[in-house]
Amino acid sequence: MTVLQKKPDNPIAHLTATDIEQIGIELDAIRQSVIDTRGESDANYIRTVINAQRKLELGSRAVLLASFFPPAWILGTAGLAVAKIIENMEIGHNVLHGQWDWMRDPKIHSTTWEWDHASPAEQWKHAHNELHHTYTNVVGKDNDLGYGIMRVDEDQRWVPLYLAQPLWNFLNACVFEYGIAAYDLELGRNLRSKKRRQSPEFKARAKQVLHKIRKQMTKDYLIHPALSGPSFLSTLGANATANLIRNLWSHSVIMCGHFPEGVETFERRSIEGETRGEWYLRQMLGSANISGSKAMHFMTGNLSHQIEHHLFPDLPSNRYAEIAPQVRALFDRYGLTYTTGSLPRQVASAWKKVIRLSLPNDFGRKRRAEVRPMPASHPTPTAAAA
Repeated sequence: MTVLQKKPDNPIAHLTATDIEQIGIELDAIRQSVIDTRGESDANYIRTVINAQRKLELGSRAVLLASFFPPAWILGTAGLAVAKIIENMEIGHNVLHGQWDWMRDPKIHSTTWEWDHASPAEQWKHAHNELHHTYTNVVGKDNDLGYGIMRVDEDQRWVPLYLAQPLWNFLNACVFEYGIAAYDLELGRNLRSKKRRQSPEFKARAKQVLHKIRKQMTKDYLIHPALSGPSFLSTLGANATANLIRNLWSHSVIMCGHFPEGVETFERRSIEGETRGEWYLRQMLGSANISGSKAMHFMTGNLSHQIEHHLFPDLPSNRYAEIAPQVRALFDRYGLTYTTGSLPRQVASAWKKVIRLSLPNDFGRKRRAEVRPMPASHPTPTAAAA
C-alpha cells in the first residue's frame, strides 16, 4: 500500500482538474437527490429496525435466564450477538453519523444517542466523524489506518516490532470495542507524554471512558448473570461470547473498508488546499466495498457500501444500495477502479496486507532471489563435476 503520489502508475493521472471538479458536481447531485426524497418510508425503516433490535435483545436475554440448558444457551447467545451487531452497525454507527437527524426525533438523534459500546458516543464522534472521515487514508493523519498499532504503508519505516502486527491485529479484533475506546481516547499518544497524561482534559476523557466501560461490564457481566440465578456462570459466558462475536464481526467489516488490495493511501501534503472534488476523489479511491446479499449488507450496517458511505456519511444507510449503481457508473465514466469483492475475499485481502506489511519491504525480493534457478547455459556444479 504505497501512497498514491509515489506510485509509478498513478490511477488518477488521466484526470484533469476539470474532470475532478465535475466528479464533485455529479456526486453532489446524487446526494441532493436522496435528500430531496428522504421521508416517511426512511423514518419507518429506522424505527422498525430499532424496535426489532430491542425485542431481539430482550428476548435473547430472557432465553439466557435458563442458559444452564444448552439449547437455550446457544439460542440466546446467537440472538444476543446478532442484536449487538445490529445495534452497533446499522443503528448506533449510523445514528451517530447524523444520518437520521433530519427526522428531528430527540430519541433518534446524534446528539442524544448512546450506544452499546465501550467508547462513549461523544468521543467516538470526534475520532470517527471529525478525524477519520475528514482525513480518510491520509498517512499520519487518519488514525483508523492501523489504529496506531500497525504498519500500513511501505513508506513507513520497518522495525522488528512490526513482525507481531498480525498477532496485535487478531487480539485487537477480539477486544475491538475496547481497542476503539482506547483509540478514541488517543491513549498511546497521551500516555507517552507526561504533560498530556496529566492534563485535566485527558483525565476527564479517561474518566468518561472508564465510567462507560464499567457501565457496560456491569450490565453484561453482573446484572444479567445475577438475574439468571443458578445460571450465573453460563449467562456470563454467553454475554462474553456474544461480545466476542460482535467484536470479531465489526473488526472484519471495518478492516474491509480501507485495507484490501486496491485501496489507495495519500500523503499529508496532498490534501493541502483540497477542493470538494478532490475530497470526493480521495474517498472514492480510499474505500472498498463488500458484495453480497441484502442480509449481509444489513448486518454490516450497510458499511459494505463503504464507498458510498464515505462519499455521503450523513445520508440514511438504507439508501446506499439505491445509489450504488449510479456511483459505480461514475467510476466507470472517469476510468476509476471501483474496489469491491465478497466478504471472504476482502477479509483475506486485508489480512494478507497486514501480514505483508509486518515484514521488511525487501523480504519477498530476497526470498525470490534465494530460490531463483541458475541459467541453463551455466552448468550446475554437480553437472560440471560429472
